[in-house]
Amino acid sequence: MTVGASNAWPDDDVILYDGVCVFCSRWVRFIAARDVNRRFRFTAVQSAYGTRLAQAFGIDPADPDTNAVVHGGIAYFKSDAALTVLSQLPGWQWARVLRIVPKPLRDAVYSLVARNRYRIFGKYEACFVPDAELRARVIE
Repeated sequence: MTVGASNAWPDDDVILYDGVCVFCSRWVRFIAARDVNRRFRFTAVQSAYGTRLAQAFGIDPADPDTNAVVHGGIAYFKSDAALTVLSQLPGWQWARVLRIVPKPLRDAVYSLVARNRYRIFGKYEACFVPDAELRARVIE
């Protein structure tokens, strides 16, 4: 999905994630720790900003089935979102090569993990509270 003039999102390099998902929250911390240029910012789908972003992209905020990233004016979802983010991190540019795996296969694996993420990894009662450094990069 490309963010066009009619549905332009004003911010770039924003990662939308499920803030009560333990796996998703660890993903955010993983990215933040490696994003030495502090390029990416984060928003939980449960926040007011995250809910608006999710709705703009057709993601159900009450039952999100994907993370998303807006990068370079384009919104990426599922495996494309993960690979886009990874390939922007220092030392992780090699992740681009994973795009040779057919998208339907990548997204099937992504969806399998996404559907079972609470059962496998757990769920917080409320959005995880980041430390002060990460909190400065969170959009609420």
